Amino acid sequence: MDRTQLLLMGLPLFLFISDLFQLFTPPPQKSTSSDHHYHQPPPVIQQQQPQTLEFSTTTQKSGGIGNTVSIDFCSSCSYRGTAVTMKNMLDSQFPGVHVVLANYPPPLPKRLLGKVVPVFQFGVIGLVMAGEQIFPRLGFAVPPPWFYQLRANRFGTMATTWLLGNFFQSMLQSSGAFEVYVNGELVFSKLKENRFPGEIELKDLVGRRIANSRVVDGLGASSLL
Repeated sequence: MDRTQLLLMGLPLFLFISDLFQLFTPPPQKSTSSDHHYHQPPPVIQQQQPQTLEFSTTTQKSGGIGNTVSIDFCSSCSYRGTAVTMKNMLDSQFPGVHVVLANYPPPLPKRLLGKVVPVFQFGVIGLVMAGEQIFPRLGFAVPPPWFYQLRANRFGTMATTWLLGNFFQSMLQSSGAFEVYVNGELVFSKLKENRFPGEIELKDLVGRRIANSRVVDGLGASSLL
């Protein structure tokens, strides 16, 4: 019974192994024949693709060389992210254009007041901390009543002075500007439009200005000749 069981178990295993061997032996022969057919076209495709890419890049790069785009923005207004986004867009749309980012300063009166605010902050804090010694030197025998009111809550007074001073200083340093210049000529002004330019709008404005500069340069060169 043991031998018969071994035979009964061995025959199916032998047939199964032979089927597996027949299934897996043909594919290597077919793959070798197919490899000979598919090895020839790829070199032709790899030789043609770099040529098309080179021609496309050279035609694009010839459009923006020699032009400068300046984006002057308010750095204290958190406009840097928008300026960087516009710069990346212009770099991709006009290869060869030199895009410069710079801070647009506020007017002179605001800048002067912005320098006065820190002096006021430290003056109030110093007055609260050492007012009893400062007022006699200024000619006051007794400090004024408002000094004692500030002195009663010195930590609250100092914190309020510091926070309000920083708030006013940030307001004085902000210009709210986002000005775009192409070769020194203003093409978009947030101070005039009271809005940011769209990416498509800015691309069209810059493209028109670059095209106009090419026409002017061409006319100047032809007149010299």
